[in-house]
Amino acid sequence: MSEPAKVFIQAGDSLMAASRTEAGIWTAAGVQVTWTDPDILVSATREISRVALRWEQTLSAEALILGDAWERSYGDLQWRHLQPERLLPWYWLAHDRRTGTTTGMGVDVHPAAFCAWTVDGAGATLWLDLRNGGGPTHLGGRSLVAATVRHFTDAGTPWLTLHAAVESMSSRLPAHPEPAPIVGANNWYYAYGEGFDQKAVLQDAATVVELADGHPVKPFSVVDDGWNPGGNASGGPWESGIEGVFDDMAGTAAAIKDLGARPGLWFRPLLSREDGPWRRTGQTDGFGRALDPSYPEVLDLVRADLHRFRDWGYELVKHDFSTYDVFGRFGPAMGARLTDDGWQFHDATRTTAEIVLTFYREIREAAGDVVLIGCNTVGHLAAGLVDIQRTGDDTSGRDWERTRKMGINSLAFRLPQHNRFFTLDADCVPCTPQTPWELNRQFLDLVARSGSALFVSVDPAARTEQTDRDLGDGIRLALSGGDAAVGGIEPLDWLANTTPNVWRTGDGEVRYDWSLAWGADPASR
Repeated sequence: MSEPAKVFIQAGDSLMAASRTEAGIWTAAGVQVTWTDPDILVSATREISRVALRWEQTLSAEALILGDAWERSYGDLQWRHLQPERLLPWYWLAHDRRTGTTTGMGVDVHPAAFCAWTVDGAGATLWLDLRNGGGPTHLGGRSLVAATVRHFTDAGTPWLTLHAAVESMSSRLPAHPEPAPIVGANNWYYAYGEGFDQKAVLQDAATVVELADGHPVKPFSVVDDGWNPGGNASGGPWESGIEGVFDDMAGTAAAIKDLGARPGLWFRPLLSREDGPWRRTGQTDGFGRALDPSYPEVLDLVRADLHRFRDWGYELVKHDFSTYDVFGRFGPAMGARLTDDGWQFHDATRTTAEIVLTFYREIREAAGDVVLIGCNTVGHLAAGLVDIQRTGDDTSGRDWERTRKMGINSLAFRLPQHNRFFTLDADCVPCTPQTPWELNRQFLDLVARSGSALFVSVDPAARTEQTDRDLGDGIRLALSGGDAAVGGIEPLDWLANTTPNVWRTGDGEVRYDWSLAWGADPASR
């Protein structure tokens, strides 16, 4: 792969052109950038904020461009015409509608920078955000591999090219055996963290076991948000359940196992209800104080939590909200700035990406053989460090439009990441009185066929003979691996549709109707 045509460095307030001192080396303002194909090395004796590398190439004015998202997607993944200012996290593909070819560029998982691209008719620019929080990083002469760059060639179709691209970006991850199918119950989309107790949790476990109908792969049953004393979306300590409701968390796990399911548990590792010296500067919300993961003491707390959950007997742990607790923003608000200016981590010598990556590695090591779900985690950094990744924002047991917009979009545009970065989780299929089962059942069918994680939120008030029959069929199909044995599934109209209706499946072409009688509701949240 050719070296970049130009390199720009931001050490202070503005970008400046770097001088090419010899082949593959550029310097400016005490910063050196080295290109050793395919790696980009950055070393600095002074503070560093950003590096931009420009590759020149001509793209057709008719090209359609696809990128990824910082963390979860929010119904916003799509092929779109050239838009020079559009931020494309991690990778991009360009599909030339005249020639039918698809090419692109990206970076390997686990970079030391938050990496995004901009693409225009004359070329592509890779933006390396090397900051520490909202300020520059003080590398102190240290050299780091900021990113490993890949060039993607046409693999026959846009779908196959995206698969090949994801494969190349994850090629340095350790080999691991094909994971068992992930299927289970989660009450979030009918309980929403309120008004449930151990009896309700055990009813969910009994329901999913009944619907699995003796399948040899056991389903999970997850105790989601709402079990700890702080209440909905709150932080730790994570040492006990709500008094009088979840008095014995180990006993709850054992009871789930006795019913034939595998117990799972939710927590928010970087938020605390208690004040202390390890707070993240300036980051609080109504549920607690964010913790700074660059403190060793914070990592000690998180490790202790994971060990406790394992000792209680939980076989799956879902860690949530950490991107928000680090950046103070969810994905759509992160943009190119990522976070507010003017704050830094306790350890200002490492980039934000290095700090987040270390945090994920510590969770992975502490979890041992516990199955990990990352929710609101950065997919390109969490790859290989979570077993399951929530790849889209929340579906809904109250508003079908959220399920259509978030779940289907995430599944369609990120499915090539499945079983390469992690097991993909497009989020729960709701079965609730407030949402139309004729639409939810189609989402159930698609997720089950995909072979990705399938979690169901079944409100006991919504169960009928029809819903039980559909849920049972979907759960057993998913537990058997979906359509993976016959080539998986593929969205056929994804070049022109953000929530594809037409899919290739093991039963041939299937057309789904995702629309309510009035179409999509633009007022839906």
